[in-house]
Amino acid sequence: MDAEELSREEWKAEKKRKKGLFTAMQNQPYEMKVKRAELRAFEFRNEMDKRGLETHVSVGGLDSITLLYFLRSIGIDAPAISVSSVEDESIQKIHKQLGIERIKPYKSKVEVLNNVGFPVISKKIAGRIDMLQHPTEKNTTVRHAIITGQCGAQGHYAENSRMKLPQKWLNLFGGMENEKYGTRYMEAPFKVSNKCCYHIKEKPCDDWAKRNNSYPYLGMMASEGGQREESLIDHGCNYYGKTVMRSVPFAPFLRQDILQLALDLKVPVPEIYGEIKRKSDGTLFTTLAQRTGCSMCGFGIHMEKRPHRFDRLRRSNPKEWEFWMYNCCKDKTTGEKYGWGKVLDYIGVGWKDIVQEADLIDQIRMIF
Repeated sequence: MDAEELSREEWKAEKKRKKGLFTAMQNQPYEMKVKRAELRAFEFRNEMDKRGLETHVSVGGLDSITLLYFLRSIGIDAPAISVSSVEDESIQKIHKQLGIERIKPYKSKVEVLNNVGFPVISKKIAGRIDMLQHPTEKNTTVRHAIITGQCGAQGHYAENSRMKLPQKWLNLFGGMENEKYGTRYMEAPFKVSNKCCYHIKEKPCDDWAKRNNSYPYLGMMASEGGQREESLIDHGCNYYGKTVMRSVPFAPFLRQDILQLALDLKVPVPEIYGEIKRKSDGTLFTTLAQRTGCSMCGFGIHMEKRPHRFDRLRRSNPKEWEFWMYNCCKDKTTGEKYGWGKVLDYIGVGWKDIVQEADLIDQIRMIF
């Protein structure tokens, strides 16, 4: 085995080792995970104190609201900030009650969809589609890996790497490279991007943090999967980098852990989630939305059973639903107005038919 192959095998072995250790932490008892979260939270605060730095809590939906309650319950009273305007109205209501500082986004949701792209499928997949839609000399090697799975030195020369888009999405979004590879993939009639959060949440909050010499507590969990999982497995709960430092006390938590902690701390549950209930087998769940985000976010929509997030928006705010479905974007060539309806049709997600309230009630009854 040559040096390059050895390096690749060592890299894979280290990734596997870290994954195994993290899985073991996820499988620990709830009480142990809560205690570990407390230790990590204090470790981070103490490290920031040593460096003469401040801490804050970045708040969005139920998970990070629970984090704020948790930190306050153990005596860490860090200020809380949020780009509340992108959250559901019921979440904004809780933010006001908790005295969370509101941060303004740098771009509106409409500006993001028109000029940046639609956040659809997942952050990782959207980022790769974005790169295919914006080819440059610098991203040639990465685009090759996205189409073929063949990586260069940075990818340890893998031949069938996970960099390759799943075939389903290649068929729909890989057409920009047809001439080069002799393929017959399609080109989407809209832009796709994973940069929505950067313009709406991340950059405004990062700039606030710089102005206040502060670093964040975040309410993420590796069990959410995707890029979050990879980052948390690689870097752990507390990370102290050259430019990025953050604490994620709930990193090893599973969904059941966060819901149990919300119950234990009597966290106010925003109306969009419904209530936290328990199935006959003891499993906790929220009766309405399981997860939330911007009303125009489509990450994961293809995996949701109906009524999905846009169905629920249709019931709660028909005018807003109509705007996002039909009128939020304008074709720069034809002047035609369009919206999420065009995107959902393209990726095969239903949305036009009305999911009756009775259907939702029947689903809830089946759970019990």
